[in-house]
Amino acid sequence: MAEAAGDAGLGPAAAQQGAELAELAAVIGATVPTGFEQTAAEEVREKLGSASRISKDRGKIYFEVPARSLPQVHRLRSVDNLFVVVQEFKDYQFKENKEDALKDLEDLVKKLPWTDPLKVWELNNSLKKKKTKRKKHNLQSPASRGKLSDGGEEGGADQNNSNDQEDCAQTPVAVEATGGQDTEHPQGVTSRNGVEEEEEEEDSEQPDVRAEAQASSESGSKAGEGQTGEGEAKVLRFRVTCNRAGDKHSFTSNEAARDFGGAVQEHFQWKADMTNFDVEVLLNIHSTEVVVGIALTEESLHRRNITHFGPTTLRSTLAYGMLRLCDPQPTDIIVDPMCGTGAIPIEGAAEWPCCYHIAGDNNPQAVKRAANNISSLLRKNESKDSSAALGAPLDVIQWDICRLPLRTGSVDIVVTDMPFGKRIGSKKKNWDLYPACLMEMGRICTPGTGRAVLLTQDKKCFAKALSRVGHIWRRAQTVWVNVGGLHAAVYLLRRTPEPAQDTRPFW
Repeated sequence: MAEAAGDAGLGPAAAQQGAELAELAAVIGATVPTGFEQTAAEEVREKLGSASRISKDRGKIYFEVPARSLPQVHRLRSVDNLFVVVQEFKDYQFKENKEDALKDLEDLVKKLPWTDPLKVWELNNSLKKKKTKRKKHNLQSPASRGKLSDGGEEGGADQNNSNDQEDCAQTPVAVEATGGQDTEHPQGVTSRNGVEEEEEEEDSEQPDVRAEAQASSESGSKAGEGQTGEGEAKVLRFRVTCNRAGDKHSFTSNEAARDFGGAVQEHFQWKADMTNFDVEVLLNIHSTEVVVGIALTEESLHRRNITHFGPTTLRSTLAYGMLRLCDPQPTDIIVDPMCGTGAIPIEGAAEWPCCYHIAGDNNPQAVKRAANNISSLLRKNESKDSSAALGAPLDVIQWDICRLPLRTGSVDIVVTDMPFGKRIGSKKKNWDLYPACLMEMGRICTPGTGRAVLLTQDKKCFAKALSRVGHIWRRAQTVWVNVGGLHAAVYLLRRTPEPAQDTRPFW
């Protein structure tokens, strides 16, 4: 699509082309936090009106939408990365001989229906450019000068391993593979084994990848921005990312990405570039399920709220899934007593503004980071609507988790990411901390209607602590999640009608 497509001086032909692109139907694939696939499917149905199919490869869902709905797709709160599906093979039969299997993958490139998916990629790219222009305009306005980076360079540790799952992650890094999962990186193409990023994300810089050079592909689709000279097209840069899981393949993900990428290069005459690429072609192989796609996101959508990071930072998409699990209602008071950098209450204030959110932590540095993240969120809201300071129903406080300065029975929901006992605290300390936390949470929650959603990897300690407070908390649901390669659990607890005993002195 020509760059002028978003401008006022559109000719009839360009306008018709834009209308045709908008009417395209696209099958979208989305990576989501493992264990919250159903939550993501429910959000897609509520916000887009589309039914979703949950993949056998955990952490992925697929749904069909008209291409004009791409802006709403990018605003989904539960998805990490998005891609448009070129074609899906539910029972692909790989040949036992490595050379034959790889030759089949090469031959597959010429048979795939690239035209419409490339048009969807092109439309998606034009939307990103409009957003970039608006952002630059806002940054130049007096109201937004001195604004912190709202993009959120949230830590890039997306690439941890798991024995049972592979998700797409945004930053390509080399990791060791386990079982049937491969992550070697060939020159010009890359393979990627991304799992859920753990709560413990660390800062890393993302390459600034701009889809500036675009061209017409051999398939006849104008997968690009515009042409130079007399119809001469700029050459697109691309890479292939292979994500393979399964132990019955005769090839590695490195080899699949290399050979598939070579065929893509020959078919489209694109230039291979692992870092400064315009198009990222995805080759997802899970046992006999093969999905070929084109990435629609340059960085994970969970990097939306946090600008100040600590030793542990929960991804926003996982925070959304936890909040949604407890079904917040208007006027509910929602507390995160161990908020860290504030990922949960910030996500809550953004998606459930009719509730009141309270964030707290015993670490003054964590409270400062959370306050800074809240300030960044407010500045971002102001840049969207400079006519009014919107504010947020959110406060942050320093406190002791075992002695919360909150009235007994005054809180509707507690949602928090409890210490795993790895980077913060220790497993030994958790044996005392967890029961005390559950008792105090039970005190502040409304008997009979209060609920809590708690994330922890220290499942043995949590189960023991819960058995000691069974008179005030009842376990209603457990969601098993993968957090940076760690097998963790999200527990939904419901408050029993039994009143809590408050034996604390007032002063």
